[in-house]
Amino acid sequence: MSKMYEGVKTWNPFKGCWFDCTYCKPTFQRQAKRQKHNCMLCYNFVPHLHRDRLTKIPNAETIFVCGNGDIAFCETNYIDEIVASTYLRKKSIFYWQSKSPKALRDVCGLLRHYNTEESNHIMLTTLETNRDKDYHLISKAPVPTDRSYDFMRLPWPRKIVTIEPIMDFDHDEFLKMILDIKPEAVYVGYNSMPGAVKLPEPSHDKAFSLITCLKENGIKVKTKYLPWEEMIPV
Repeated sequence: MSKMYEGVKTWNPFKGCWFDCTYCKPTFQRQAKRQKHNCMLCYNFVPHLHRDRLTKIPNAETIFVCGNGDIAFCETNYIDEIVASTYLRKKSIFYWQSKSPKALRDVCGLLRHYNTEESNHIMLTTLETNRDKDYHLISKAPVPTDRSYDFMRLPWPRKIVTIEPIMDFDHDEFLKMILDIKPEAVYVGYNSMPGAVKLPEPSHDKAFSLITCLKENGIKVKTKYLPWEEMIPV
């Protein structure tokens, strides 16, 4: 079960990532350490396949595909197998997320190749901030401006942006960056492990203002781990 995406079940026919995000180490990578006796590749968070799971799609309304990894490190021919496995699940919604939106182009192309219903598949990316400066100290993923540009140009009708963990940002620039993507929803959350990793976070007022502006522009906002949750307008 994904903590950020409440009510969503994760399906992991592929696991692991090399973006090495600092905030991932005390969360996803720590959880992966539980797999030492089952799979050493999972234990070390090395990108790898679990082909035996292709037919074991969870029975859920919404399914997070490869949520314990990033398909940017998955071979195209295997992405084809993953996409093909979703074809017969007509009533489920699938979340496809990557911190390298260019990798999602393969997913989109394959979905169209299989004549899959576009409404059943949503593309997601994480944008913690609009600031590129010193981002390399946080992650090896593409910097936020490149990521947002690639995601904006992704030829797919349904998109969601995840701002978790939120980091300090420039309000007007970040708001425009998100609005240009035209997401149907935005997820916002602070660092859930502040004792394990320190991040440059925005003030509560600044984050509250961003959330308010997103809502005023007709975007559905879902939140997690906000100390001031009761302040958010419905």
